[in-house]
Amino acid sequence: MQLLSLLVRLICRINIILGHFFSWFSLGIVLVCFTVVVLRYFFSTGFVWMQDLYVWLNGMMFMGIAGFTLFQNGHVRVDVFYRPASIRRKAWVDLIGCILFVAPFLYILTTYSLPYVQRSWRFMEGSANFGGMPGLYVVKSFLLVFVVVIALQAVAMVMRSILILTKNEELVPENYRYKVGG
Repeated sequence: MQLLSLLVRLICRINIILGHFFSWFSLGIVLVCFTVVVLRYFFSTGFVWMQDLYVWLNGMMFMGIAGFTLFQNGHVRVDVFYRPASIRRKAWVDLIGCILFVAPFLYILTTYSLPYVQRSWRFMEGSANFGGMPGLYVVKSFLLVFVVVIALQAVAMVMRSILILTKNEELVPENYRYKVGG
């Protein structure tokens, strides 16, 4: 059980680090978007690559931060039943939810996105816009980053559930414990 606790801590730490790293992309998005608007409306000019850049940064940020969001319980959930549930019931819901919903979703996403990403890398795909940025294949690869970070956090959720259901709740990291009554 100590090993499970260590793995939960490690996975959560990885997603916390990635979450903090990718959250800085929001500053880049705002700065690039602001620059595009200023260039367009005050100087009557613009660059397609800059428009590509803030859209691509946005996509990479949201896919890269998805595991952190799951760690923070920031994804959509039917809280009417979950919030007032006991800690053991929440553990059961998370365990079953990860196995029945998250795992198949990630499998399907991987199955369909892997050839898409591989094709993009083979062609070293760039923007479809004239004057756009090269390197679209890197952005498309973030589909797989999304799968990895969500899968890691789902594994941490399953391990947390196992710790709780085996009455080893004290081994769950403090920042990853269920909140009682909320």
